[in-house]
Amino acid sequence: MTQQTLVLIKPDGLKKSLTGNILTRLSETKLEIIAAKMMRVSRELAVEHYQQLQDRPFFEDLVRYLQGEFHQKKKVLAIVYWGDDAIRRIREMGGATNPEEADPISIRGAFGRITTKGVYENVIHASSSEVEAEREIKLWFQPDEIILDLYPTKMEELSLRRRVWS
Repeated sequence: MTQQTLVLIKPDGLKKSLTGNILTRLSETKLEIIAAKMMRVSRELAVEHYQQLQDRPFFEDLVRYLQGEFHQKKKVLAIVYWGDDAIRRIREMGGATNPEEADPISIRGAFGRITTKGVYENVIHASSSEVEAEREIKLWFQPDEIILDLYPTKMEELSLRRRVWS
């Protein structure tokens, strides 16, 4: 079954210059990249991304971690992968969320760690299900930023103010 999934290379992965290593590992899945962008993560985006964990005691640290406050790298590389069984294949390559429980040959097993404060620095995020993938992809990307039409869209007239090049 053809699926799409969101992958985030988190601030610790960027600070440790692991982008090339991670992308090389993910290329072994033979999935296609259909969207990618480097982003600063607002508090609102981080909170919305981790909404299902709001009640957990580590939620605030997780939000600050995704925003890059622990690594002085306030950016994330967001990527949408697409292909057969994409969610399972990416999650297998990523490994267990807890880096100490992850297979040592997985991305998180090889590059992740747990800080002395107990924060999981697991270098990547990977969508856990089709429902989560859709929610997350729509959160991180606009339809025109993805080279395939993944989900239904509509045309809207917008009047907006934004920063442009001078």
